[in-house]
Amino acid sequence: MPPAAPRAEAEAEASTDADASAAASWRALGTLVHLVVTDPRCLPAARSLLEADLAAVDLACSRFRADSEICALQANAQASSQANAQANGQPSSHAEAQQVSPLLAEAIAVALRAAELTDGDVDPTVGAALSALGYDRDFEQLQYADPAGGLTVRTVPGWRQVRLEGRTLTMPANIRLDLGATAKAWAADRSAARIARQTGCGVLVSLGGDIAVAGPAPRGGWRIRVQDVTGSPDETPAGPYALIAIRDGGLATSSTKARRWQRGGDVLHHILDPRTGLPAEPVWRTVSVAAGTCADANAASTAAVIRGRAALGWLARLGLPARLVDATGVVFTVAGWPEEAPEEAPEEAPEEAPGEAPGGAT
Repeated sequence: MPPAAPRAEAEAEASTDADASAAASWRALGTLVHLVVTDPRCLPAARSLLEADLAAVDLACSRFRADSEICALQANAQASSQANAQANGQPSSHAEAQQVSPLLAEAIAVALRAAELTDGDVDPTVGAALSALGYDRDFEQLQYADPAGGLTVRTVPGWRQVRLEGRTLTMPANIRLDLGATAKAWAADRSAARIARQTGCGVLVSLGGDIAVAGPAPRGGWRIRVQDVTGSPDETPAGPYALIAIRDGGLATSSTKARRWQRGGDVLHHILDPRTGLPAEPVWRTVSVAAGTCADANAASTAAVIRGRAALGWLARLGLPARLVDATGVVFTVAGWPEEAPEEAPEEAPEEAPGEAPGGAT
């Protein structure tokens, strides 16, 4: 089974038969949302379902909302730990068990699965390490942070300290979960499947470029342009790109050029190597992966960034079609990355460009 996880930071464009589809775009979860359905009559219902889904995911999973369930969960764990420490007269290090909502339980289960399938490369316990590096607020607010602040490196506790049994979550109080590597891709999968099931039409959901499709595909498949250089979707890309078509599953791209910020004189990016607590070496500018789900595609693309050159053989062994662009712009493809689709692309719809870097629950 291929790995699961976060982040499609490259610019991707999805397009369908202009005479038989309808699309809508807006912002949510701190990123660009793009919805396409094969039957225009389905669009109002599809948008309503997607907006409700994303609002629920944000409220459950965002580490940047004081009122989110995941923030309350961690606050409760810390309060309980402090109370135990005061009662016992010494620091408490035991794991705390709490009940979580079905939605958050599902999101955490996806994150733990991603960690297991990537041998810990995609680790949901990097929250404190990300905050220590300065990524402690919605990304759109980082531009107002003090770039001269000191650089602090934190050890990542490790995903194996987190246990989930049904809706019971057990983990040490010092762990801060970050579901950014998986929540957005999982949300795209979840919503695309629900919309297709309830409307009966084909649907594409793109959350900042994390793309999931479900239901009957349009003629010729869902056409997607993947590129790693920011530019207008109406113009020929300035850098390398691929125009492909998929009929099911998902597509995700992870990038070391997106979601970048400055701290203590260093330019950092959001994909952390859990073994060092620091951003992964930027061997790859972008990694795009197609898989059976967007969550699996995103986990694989994120892990590939962390693995560097070793990712080529790893993705090939997994049989995951992938396109990797190195720091110099050289393109590598493995495992049957789809042939480029014909150039006469119908209506195009933009996804998130790398420089726009989303935040929120992703």
